[in-house]
Amino acid sequence: MSDVLLTIPEIDRRIAVIKENLRELIEQATAFSGAADEERTSERIAEQEEELERLTRQRTALAEGKS
Repeated sequence: MSDVLLTIPEIDRRIAVIKENLRELIEQATAFSGAADEERTSERIAEQEEELERLTRQRTALAEGKS
């Protein structure tokens, strides 16, 4: 994801989308079987968790008046 400056509401929307993505990915992981499916789902979960952490840090910085 790019480092474009976002507003807190925009970050909140992205965080909500990522949390929903994570919920769906976890549901898929429990439904799928097979090494390839599990590996890809795990990768997608890790990517979403990284983006969630990045957005959370960015939101915190904005809320504290930092950029």
